[in-house]
Amino acid sequence: MPRLLASYAGREAPRHQLLWAYDARLADVVRTTREPMVGQMRLTWWHEVLSDDAQVKGLGDPLVDALRAEPGIMAARDGLLAMIDGWEILLDPLPLDEAALRSFAEGRGRGLFRALDAVADTKAGALWALWDLSGHIGDRTTAQRAVEVAREYLPAKIKGNKALRLAAGLARHDIVRGRAGPSELTPRLYARLLRIAVFGR
Repeated sequence: MPRLLASYAGREAPRHQLLWAYDARLADVVRTTREPMVGQMRLTWWHEVLSDDAQVKGLGDPLVDALRAEPGIMAARDGLLAMIDGWEILLDPLPLDEAALRSFAEGRGRGLFRALDAVADTKAGALWALWDLSGHIGDRTTAQRAVEVAREYLPAKIKGNKALRLAAGLARHDIVRGRAGPSELTPRLYARLLRIAVFGR
């Protein structure tokens, strides 16, 4: 899905691909962590990398080097740091309550959309993050709560480049119907994306 969305970003596609790769790396930290303290340490490493103006921390890591080499990405540092805070919420015991889900959405979703496009509607980012979480988290109670909390971000005024409008449009389609997001890119979801791309809905 991220690769497909990035393909709609035009000249910004390479930067979008890097930011989605960064989001995936943070997700991988959460997914592979068994001890919350270890996960926090791994996320703290990323915080230190992004806060290092000398650009020494993490030198040699392919993703770190690519992020630093791409013009404009480090200018979006606030959004990238917010994403770390958002993902850290998922290290808490499940099920997550509504307050925790809002913190996740504010961090990961708003942070990601702000990093992808400075004029994006970050409320739509929070909507998208909860929709995405609802389709991937194994705890059904948390997934259902994510859908319910996501409704608080409706209706979202979707601004920004086409890639983000598509992401938010997919999320809005399911959330207004009280449905969780899919766990993978299905043919039906792909068809819906194409319809939104062509007709805007």
